[in-house]
Amino acid sequence: MGNPHIVVIPYPAQGHVIPFMELSQCLVKQGFKITFVNTEYNHKRVLKALRGNINLGGEISLVSLPDGLEACGDRNELGKLSKAIFQVMPGKLEELIDRINMTEEEKITCIITDWSMGWALEVAEKMKIRRAIYWPAAAAILCSLISIPKLLGDGIIDGDGEIIYHKPFSYCVAI
Repeated sequence: MGNPHIVVIPYPAQGHVIPFMELSQCLVKQGFKITFVNTEYNHKRVLKALRGNINLGGEISLVSLPDGLEACGDRNELGKLSKAIFQVMPGKLEELIDRINMTEEEKITCIITDWSMGWALEVAEKMKIRRAIYWPAAAAILCSLISIPKLLGDGIIDGDGEIIYHKPFSYCVAI
């Protein structure tokens, strides 16, 4: 068996793709082989941006899957994009993994997915592949998101995110 092989799946937005590519490059330095999955739309953008100037080496393979939107679909409508992704990409990811796993050397050993692409965790579990979530943004944002249920439960914010009771700041950011 060759190097451990990881499928990396960022959410299709620049602020997600770039940190995932940086993570992939770090993993390659540690001996991992990477299959980097973009949507077809972003894949074309990445290839155009690379213009052959950056050598990804043989350890990072760039692949694409359809995002479920028409070619002229507005990918800035994140709700619509996320819904289309959820409907189309899980099946396409399974097909990709099946193709890769046909050779013993290339078998996928792990999937690292964006927090916003949690459906990929279900695919990994179904296919008995190790899985991990990567958060590409600031840790403070993640802490805030994780704290929302507690803030709602404690009556600090209401369902619309409005502050309804002010307590000391240190309490609000605690998890």
